[in-house]
Amino acid sequence: MQLNCSEAMVFTSYLFFSLLLFCFLIITPSSLSQPNNNQFCEAGIGHTESSCGTGTPSSSKLLIKGGTVVNAHHQHVADVYIEDGIIVAVNPTINVGDEIKVIDATGKFIMPGGIDPHTHLEFEFMNTVTVDDFFSGQAAALAGGTTMHIDFVIPLNGSLTAGFEAYEKKAKKACMDYGFHMAVTKWDETVSREMEIMVKEKGINSFKFFMAYKGALMINDELLLEAFKKCKSLGALAMVHAENGDAVYEGQNRMIELGITGPEGHALSRPAVLEGEATARAIRLADFVNTPLYVVHVMSIDAMEEIAKARKSGQRVIGEPVASGLALDESWLWHPDFETAARYVMSPPIRKRGHDKALQAALSTGVLQLVGTDHCAFNSTQKAFGIDDFRKIPNGVNGIEERMHIVWDIMVDSGQISVTDYVRVTSTECAKVFNIYPKKGAILPGSDADIIILNPNSSFEITVKSHHSRLDTNVYEGRRGKGKVEVTIAGGRIVWENNELKVAPGTGKYIKTPPFNYLFDGLDKKDASYLNSLQAPVKRAKSTI
Repeated sequence: MQLNCSEAMVFTSYLFFSLLLFCFLIITPSSLSQPNNNQFCEAGIGHTESSCGTGTPSSSKLLIKGGTVVNAHHQHVADVYIEDGIIVAVNPTINVGDEIKVIDATGKFIMPGGIDPHTHLEFEFMNTVTVDDFFSGQAAALAGGTTMHIDFVIPLNGSLTAGFEAYEKKAKKACMDYGFHMAVTKWDETVSREMEIMVKEKGINSFKFFMAYKGALMINDELLLEAFKKCKSLGALAMVHAENGDAVYEGQNRMIELGITGPEGHALSRPAVLEGEATARAIRLADFVNTPLYVVHVMSIDAMEEIAKARKSGQRVIGEPVASGLALDESWLWHPDFETAARYVMSPPIRKRGHDKALQAALSTGVLQLVGTDHCAFNSTQKAFGIDDFRKIPNGVNGIEERMHIVWDIMVDSGQISVTDYVRVTSTECAKVFNIYPKKGAILPGSDADIIILNPNSSFEITVKSHHSRLDTNVYEGRRGKGKVEVTIAGGRIVWENNELKVAPGTGKYIKTPPFNYLFDGLDKKDASYLNSLQAPVKRAKSTI
């Protein structure tokens, strides 16, 4: 082919720029295309697909080879084959073609992804909003090995429907699967009808009642009884934040009168006895109605012992400790630096040393059943709202990213629980309680491919510089331990590998939670037994007077 002078110049220029582009791609370090974690979280604010937010789409077919597959009931060495987000096979040896992506898990544990039963993302509370939304909070969760969470919908002006619709919008940016609990903050016939809609149409099988936060979210015993009865009829699980709100209000005023305005006043105003009293009251009212009860964020020996007594008597009560209660003590609230002390303010408060060990023991013996976080992240600027009055410090700590590592370090690496128990308390029991097992919480054929690969010989370190929350502090800052989640697979997609996140807004799915979980089995027989025991009404002759 002959080229004239003009064509030759164009062709030469094309070759030059092509060669230049090729050299640039070859010599540019891959790290330049990966923003740091803060940039990653900032990318999530606009919910755009940045290089750190999406990466290359994962293959729809995956094979995990040579690891120890751990379920809550059994562990064995096996391969796990995944197609289109579903676990297809779990067998000792699975052979596939070269086109299938293979992950070598030799010497590591293959487990169900964690399920966090207690989170607050984009939560409007105490005149502000938590810094983590349904993208940044979920991205952090995935980096820490949690592949599903259940968040609390807060009604709008008492309306459950309006609250649900608001949270539907918030969750459009979700990058992993999630479910909803529903809070109830008032009682009337409209709320009663809306509870039915939530259960029968919206896929919510749990309702939370605040016995604290007087003047805001708190409800009284009359409402609690009515709501417990409604929950029972719908097959929905009643949940309580158990603190005596009236006494807490009195305690807060007492501290202010004593001139105690700092973060330590938060703990002093709501002692463990008030958590124990409310827990006991909620348990007795649930027993009176004969409905199952779930006690969220059990933080004290006092509350734990009430749960232990109830369970020993045969009552269906679930106790949920949270990562902060297992790992921390209240001494941080007395730290001389306000910013440091304020980051540990949550309710019920983190307790004195000794409560943490008792909660760990209760978890190891089955008195408490599953671990949440109460992830409710407020930054240092928000916490400073209460610099002159602890009552104005927004309540909440982080944990959605840290929970899986904290529980492994405290409970498994120390020898308090087995690896199978670890799966039970971080995933399987939650799936069973909220009636989504074995779709979630299991490595079984037909289960969702929500999987983590944990290396027991690898180390982790928690720092604000490396975490993926938008929070500018971390209550576990500097904590180190053994047992690291090296790979997270959500819905069959590799979303965490080689310390890199590959997630995109809108890829998470809402998971409906059906009513009538296993805790409701046989309740009708107990009701019948109760009626037979009454020996009433007694037939009496009519008075002649």
